Amino acid sequence: MSANSKSLDRLLSIMARLRDSERGCEWDVAQDFGTIAPYTIEEAYEVADAIEREDMDGLRDELGDLLLQVVFHARMAEEAGHFDFDSVAEAIADKMEARHPHIFGDSTGAMDGASWENLKANEREAKGETGAMDGVARALPALMRSDKLQKRAARVGFQWDDLEGPTRKLAEELEELAAATTPEERLLEAGDVLFVAAHLVRRYGVDPEQALRASNDKFEQRFRRMEELARKDGADFAALPLGAQEEYWQKVKREEG
Repeated sequence: MSANSKSLDRLLSIMARLRDSERGCEWDVAQDFGTIAPYTIEEAYEVADAIEREDMDGLRDELGDLLLQVVFHARMAEEAGHFDFDSVAEAIADKMEARHPHIFGDSTGAMDGASWENLKANEREAKGETGAMDGVARALPALMRSDKLQKRAARVGFQWDDLEGPTRKLAEELEELAAATTPEERLLEAGDVLFVAAHLVRRYGVDPEQALRASNDKFEQRFRRMEELARKDGADFAALPLGAQEEYWQKVKREEG
């Protein structure tokens, strides 16, 4: 048995003990798939955050936290008689081999984007998912899900031929948002604005989720710097009028460049 196998067996044993109805941890025993799912999503984002910060020690720890989530779900499934961790590993191993026939099978030549999508489409069809929208998880972040849905639609030809179409549509949706009179209408029209904006950004070759994350980071850094400059001037940024706050904003932008 390799060191890797021993480490994984140890983790599986720990989870089994934590979930033991008589000798386990009350909190762990009380959990189910629904209560653990938010932690799984959170840990995946923390992995991405460690990667963005190029924190390799942090990445090691966060990958461990994410692996724990897989082990936790697999243990609960095993207890319910559905599947176990080994079958999870076998399933993904089978899938990876099937998706790389040029590496593990008889096919020759490198896989291109079309071949990859055909393989995934065949997988969805085998599951009975034949519609273009099938298989796009509802639990994805809304912006990411919007991007995936629109990519699926584009594969069957449902998108504007040029950038003028979505640009005009975005202006139209902004007008409809301004004209909305009820909270329900504003909610729907605001969603349409974001949906079309995501499409337009994608057509420029930019991932909308990454773009918004970058803008969030930029805004946060600028705001923190404004507060810092105000403190150096002996001012409380929150108590300043908007005009004075805007002056700090412009000062920070000038510092950047």
